[in-house]
Amino acid sequence: MEKDFMIAGFGGQGVLLAGEVLANAFMLDNKKVTWYPSYGAEMRGGTVNCGIVMSDEEVSSVQKSKSDFIIVLNQASFDKYTSWVRKGGSIIVNSSLAKIAKTRNDINYIFVPITQLAQEKLGNIKMSNIFALGVLAKVSKLISLKTLEKALYNVIPPHRRNLIPKNVEALKLGYEYDLLPV
Repeated sequence: MEKDFMIAGFGGQGVLLAGEVLANAFMLDNKKVTWYPSYGAEMRGGTVNCGIVMSDEEVSSVQKSKSDFIIVLNQASFDKYTSWVRKGGSIIVNSSLAKIAKTRNDINYIFVPITQLAQEKLGNIKMSNIFALGVLAKVSKLISLKTLEKALYNVIPPHRRNLIPKNVEALKLGYEYDLLPV
């Protein structure tokens, strides 16, 4: 079974960190994984995305034009990557920074005010990326919170370990968020 993921937003939203945590979590589950980051030259504020391919077998290709699951953290990413969702796939949309709009009827839309909730519940919008991973874990049913938590310890550098408890809380809040149909 091979599944393709994409996380997209603007520089400074932690897109690459979220992708690295997800890829590491799949490796902890003994999956074959690729992680492919892409970012504009402007860095903070510019476009950033990463693709993650997870498989039980060797990964067929690193860079895909379609994904089973996409997280978009801003409007520009929503506009660009909605067409990349594979038929029957899911797009998790940060409705704090992207409008609620359904442009296709062959995919699943999950609209969550991720940035707003990160600020209200965690006191820090920089937790939006990890909150979104919690939502992804719930929607995809392909990775557990426990494994994502272990991956945080593998990915977050030692001098930032004090942030892990807050990141674990963000994962749990994202997973426990009541996903209502839109």
